Amino acid sequence: MPSWVNEDTVTYAQAGVDIEEGARAVAAIKGAVHETYRPEVIGDIGGFGGLFSLAAAKDMEDPILVSGTDGVGTKLKVAQIAEKHGTVGIDLVAMCANDILATGAEPLFFLDYIAVGKLKAEAVAEVVGGIAEGCKQAGCALIGGEMAEHPGVMDPSDYDLSGFCVGIVDRPLMLDPASVKPGDVLVGLASSGLHSNGYSLARKVCVEGKTRYELRLQREELGGAALEDALLAPTRIYVKPVLSVLRECPGAVRALAHITGGGITENLNRALPATCDALVDLGNWPVPPVARFVCEAAALDETEALKTFNMGLGMVLIVAPDQVQAVEAALQAAGEQTYRVGEITEGEGVVRYAHKGALYSFEG
Repeated sequence: MPSWVNEDTVTYAQAGVDIEEGARAVAAIKGAVHETYRPEVIGDIGGFGGLFSLAAAKDMEDPILVSGTDGVGTKLKVAQIAEKHGTVGIDLVAMCANDILATGAEPLFFLDYIAVGKLKAEAVAEVVGGIAEGCKQAGCALIGGEMAEHPGVMDPSDYDLSGFCVGIVDRPLMLDPASVKPGDVLVGLASSGLHSNGYSLARKVCVEGKTRYELRLQREELGGAALEDALLAPTRIYVKPVLSVLRECPGAVRALAHITGGGITENLNRALPATCDALVDLGNWPVPPVARFVCEAAALDETEALKTFNMGLGMVLIVAPDQVQAVEAALQAAGEQTYRVGEITEGEGVVRYAHKGALYSFEG
């Protein structure tokens, strides 16, 4: 027998990787994946690459591909504690699709990466079902992905998600912060809660040390919701209503900001030129109960809250003043709740706040 032959054979399965369970997982997600397909999708999942036709781009003057990648972060720990995995996939798509929407791009396709400690087909199907639902909300196709089992690296019940989205926009129609001017109006779109940011803090002050009973207990301060449900509310996907506004009101929206990690303070400034500030009127929109609950549990002052969480605004559009009513009407017709939350002034590219101390004072 050659010296390199090991008589004590160890199989891949014995090392902790179950190829058969992986095949079962792929079979379990095919239906959900197919529901996201657009006419441009070529072939099926399972190949070495996802295929998507760009034939429609020939009608554009200067087609620009826009890409974005992100994850869900430590919100996944809340899902794992609660054993509720059906919505975190929506969060994954939202973080990518809303980002590329900030350029005016339409999301075309999405790919995911799922790393697990121990592969269970049913659990993966639940997560991918959420990703598929997010893709349907964003109007993009789920054309590929990867499931990786990491025994010895991750705990058996642990998993992580990341994703990659590609969209397209015609260069003359791109949203550009350079076009923002003093007098433009800030129109905010309501969030569903914390979305997918600030969960390291939220878990520390609201989840750690709590029993499952406490997490499932309905709370008056959360509008009757359980804490785990309030924390797991999926990120809103703004793609379809915003794209409809960009089509119906061409040139009305100068720029927009997706409010993610860093809150309003550190995201709205990304939609500003160096010569303008955003003056945000506090108290002009409602703060979700879960955001106030977490901020009070952490004893965050107003300044810290505004640079940690979205505080009720998932996206902010910067709109030409003579087009505000038309934009609001189009958004409301698409099912969005809008708030006028401030204006653009001359400045240095920063976010400032009016009516400090009034963050929680909205009365409707």
